[in-house]
Amino acid sequence: MELVDFMGQECVSLKNGSLQLLISRSVGPRILSLSFAGGENLLAELPDFVNETPGVGTYHFYGGHRLWHAPEDVNRTYMPDDSPVDITPVENGYLMTQNVEMKTGLQKSIEVCLHGDAPKVTLTHRLTNRNLWDVTCAPWTITQFKPGGVAVLPQTVEDTGVLPNRSLALWPYSNPSDPNVSFGQNYILVQAKMGSPFKVGFPNPRGWLAYWLNNTLFVKRAKYEKRSAYYDLGSSSECFCDEQFLELETLAPITTIAPQASATHVETWELYANVECPHDEKDAEALAASLGLG
Repeated sequence: MELVDFMGQECVSLKNGSLQLLISRSVGPRILSLSFAGGENLLAELPDFVNETPGVGTYHFYGGHRLWHAPEDVNRTYMPDDSPVDITPVENGYLMTQNVEMKTGLQKSIEVCLHGDAPKVTLTHRLTNRNLWDVTCAPWTITQFKPGGVAVLPQTVEDTGVLPNRSLALWPYSNPSDPNVSFGQNYILVQAKMGSPFKVGFPNPRGWLAYWLNNTLFVKRAKYEKRSAYYDLGSSSECFCDEQFLELETLAPITTIAPQASATHVETWELYANVECPHDEKDAEALAASLGLG
């Protein structure tokens, strides 16, 4: 187990011939860095960005990738995770497990596994219910990136005749006329240079989200379950952006977790090098076609 100090946190290095990830052992479960081998970290670095949780204490964002449980509630969601996590080796990766959250009775874990020497990672997120009663919620995974790039959010357009064929969720602070957001027929593009917060969510049968930054394209995939219910007006994918970072988020369906049982949510990450910036919907369509994103 190779240990690395990063942003003042003790981290475990997970790498192959293509990628390196830094997994925090000091706090979490968190992935604080993702890069091509020898390259720069794509993930946001936010050591001083905090939020106060009523009656609990200070929540540190840190940046990087984290696991939450939906629906969002300032009294429940922002549980401080500043304690060390247990990290154990698994095949091609590591499993990080948090102590049980005292206020919610939930225990978070993330298993991170590389795919040989390919620039590809599978993350298995689990929420385990350590209460004596059922808990209804949904695993919710959030990846924070450095600003300055472009998010590509695919839409699904079906011929439904005279019936509606898609929906979008917008938050109270979201301004649809923001010039950094482009609503196309098949894609939404978000320029990560917002002066004020913006968030959009949507059902995502295509199952992927992407973020371009400095000629690198990050793609995350997560399964969409058409017959299941999702929080946030049916959103399985979401994107948040402000002046400090951009987030790509995926949610699992709403589920009731029995005592000692778990809810699981799987993401697959891929990195692509030497990719030109998508400036409009035509570029996004060509990019998706060239990479076989569907």
